Amino acid sequence: MPTKPEVAIVMGSDSDWPLVKKAVETLAEFEIPCEARVISAHRTPEEACQYARDASKRGIKVIIAAAGGAAHLGGVLAAHTILPVIGIPVKGGALNGMDALLATLQMPSGIPVATVTLGSAGPINAAVLAAQIIALARPALRRKLVAYKRGLKRKVAKGNQNVQSDLPA
Repeated sequence: MPTKPEVAIVMGSDSDWPLVKKAVETLAEFEIPCEARVISAHRTPEEACQYARDASKRGIKVIIAAAGGAAHLGGVLAAHTILPVIGIPVKGGALNGMDALLATLQMPSGIPVATVTLGSAGPINAAVLAAQIIALARPALRRKLVAYKRGLKRKVAKGNQNVQSDLPA
């Protein structure tokens, strides 16, 4: 297992950490080392650009960017790297995260940011997508992902069993 971070997780504010921490925990389940940083697209734009430019030199394979409001972080990072960038729109504000979702989705041609859902599933999906990207070159990780998906299937079957057993006869 690699010990250097392969996934960079960047959030626009430390207030995003309770949500984003789920991505770190999910990556740990797949034994994928990561780093996490607070870098603002608006308050520290030079740092954001440099961080994205230097990421691949440090062994980063995927960047996950979480931001709310205007949510420019994913796009700023994607503009300065060829690494895959996954955006997590963060709920909040007057539009309850819809502004962040749309801002993360609506990237110009040539600057893709893969975007996951609002809410608690977002960081988990971002981590799983990062694992799937890394697994393209790592057969052992691919096997872990197959086992993970089987676990999801078992969970659904168990849920269905619970519902079926609770139906009136």
